[in-house]
Amino acid sequence: MAVLRERPYTGFNFLVDLGDGNTEGPQAGFQEMSPISMEVAVIEYRNGNHKENAPIKLTGLQKVADVTLKRGIIGSLNLYQWLNDIRNGNQHSLRTVTIQLQNEDHTEIVQTWKLLRARIIKHTSGPFNAKGSDVAMEEIVLAYERLEME
Repeated sequence: MAVLRERPYTGFNFLVDLGDGNTEGPQAGFQEMSPISMEVAVIEYRNGNHKENAPIKLTGLQKVADVTLKRGIIGSLNLYQWLNDIRNGNQHSLRTVTIQLQNEDHTEIVQTWKLLRARIIKHTSGPFNAKGSDVAMEEIVLAYERLEME
């Protein structure tokens, strides 16, 4: 449930459940997530015999943007196995992904986003650089059909 307050919450206390119920430990931990967005298209229509010289606006289809999640490579293949199920045509591989924002002391969920009928559409590992000291990262892109907020 959303919790209203005067000061905005910080963006670094979030939990991600990839539809398997796990939000704890390194297999469920993500460092970064792209913005979650939704928009509703507007359709302009005008009858040819309408007296006003302006179209009316009708509500069209809703669109949601893909979400990108990044984490350090930990040797877990759970994301790859989910992607493998999807690319092999398993229709039961669509999941409800839940993202929860926590307050600063991690005692309360202050906002929840649910990505319904989500699937991995891209998996990337790297880049790798022998001269650098960065953590090796993996990235997934999720496509989903509907966004709900609590």
